Amino acid sequence: MNSRMMDILVLSPIVFCRTLSAMAAIVQESANKIFGGWQKVYSHDSKELQCKMKFGVYVPPQAELGPVPVVYWLSGLTCTEQNFVTKAGAQQYASQHGFLVVAPDTSPRGCNIEGEEDGWDFGTGAGFYVDATEEKWKTNYRMFSYITKELPEVISDNFKVQSDKAAIMGHSMGGHGALICALKNPGQYKSVSAFAPICNPINCPWGVKAFTGYLGENKDAWKEYDACELLKKYNGPPLEILVDQGKADNFLTQGQLLPDNLVSACAAQGVPVIMRMQEDYDHSYYFIGTFIGEHFDHHAKFLKN
Repeated sequence: MNSRMMDILVLSPIVFCRTLSAMAAIVQESANKIFGGWQKVYSHDSKELQCKMKFGVYVPPQAELGPVPVVYWLSGLTCTEQNFVTKAGAQQYASQHGFLVVAPDTSPRGCNIEGEEDGWDFGTGAGFYVDATEEKWKTNYRMFSYITKELPEVISDNFKVQSDKAAIMGHSMGGHGALICALKNPGQYKSVSAFAPICNPINCPWGVKAFTGYLGENKDAWKEYDACELLKKYNGPPLEILVDQGKADNFLTQGQLLPDNLVSACAAQGVPVIMRMQEDYDHSYYFIGTFIGEHFDHHAKFLKN
């Protein structure tokens, strides 16, 4: 059988017809039935990151009938594709709304770069969703292009999605990632939300460390990956930002998250933001699990319009 011949690939509960060469693009690692759909994990060889990557996909039961909207989730420091999949309790809401949910890993892994395993807040598990420009990191650490370009192509090639109806959300470092992906790509995402995002990374210790390492000393380059700075020049379609922030979050009191700066930046640019400060909630997935359903409701307002 040559590469032009067709074969049937069954990714329960969806059936696709694709070429054999395309069939090799992703490999199913696991599949679990939940809320009428399937929580799956896949791996693939990433061209942007030059390594093997994993991502979770929740396929809702509605996908059996035709293409569905897609929601991307970006996780935080130290996380993999598993954290959201196993802890957030998102599948029931994705099933209710009929959303396919994609949860990628947070960084390249196993690239054998000197220093990539030295700290929990830089390197492995800490890609910060930027395209690195420093020589040591620029070949592999291209998470921004992976999330906004390569991964959507992989999803549209292999799943029944309405590619023009996409949303993005995330937590902590991933909340930062969701915000910058939406602001740097006007119109690519219909909606955006975040839990305890790193709102102004050029002014917090985590961001300064990551941006110095990945982008070098030029602080003008840092501004291209900072939500508060990007808001100053945002002129895309209307974008309503939803943010939940726990008041008992220790990283809030340490000055890592800076939500007030995001509110000020949104006000200055006239971008609507709903900043909900949640009493007694911390930075954990208990916090995320409490409000994740409301975030899906937020995205449904725009994805189902």
